[in-house]
Amino acid sequence: MRDATARRLSTLHTLAYRLTGGRIGRRLVNNDMLLLTTTGRRSRRQHTIPLLYLRDGDSVIVVASWGGRDYPPHWYLNVTADPAVFVQIDGTGWPAVAEELDEPERSTWWQHAVTAYDGYTEYQSRTDRVIPILRLTPMP
Repeated sequence: MRDATARRLSTLHTLAYRLTGGRIGRRLVNNDMLLLTTTGRRSRRQHTIPLLYLRDGDSVIVVASWGGRDYPPHWYLNVTADPAVFVQIDGTGWPAVAEELDEPERSTWWQHAVTAYDGYTEYQSRTDRVIPILRLTPMP
């Protein structure tokens, strides 16, 4: 899928999710979806994207796969510049801090992610970059 098409679909998904408080768009490929809002590293504007997620206590785990492209998704570059994010799950949202997982924790969560959505295996096979995994922890 081309980048422009993926961005348009993401925008439509985000709009449906927001307008319905997550009633539409909260599930995709048999997984739960959240909305992640980041601050643009150049523009300083807010950007929101729907992502699959896994639960880790009060935190959530997300994967910066971008479909296995050889470059990371923009949202990942944004959180590496500014880890303060906003997470929405269904109709509830909260500020959080994004933290990239290091080994061996990354590998453990990679296995959980692949179990939840086997498409990640194909995505990793398309690229030489190690696909990052991030924990989004609610701010106190």
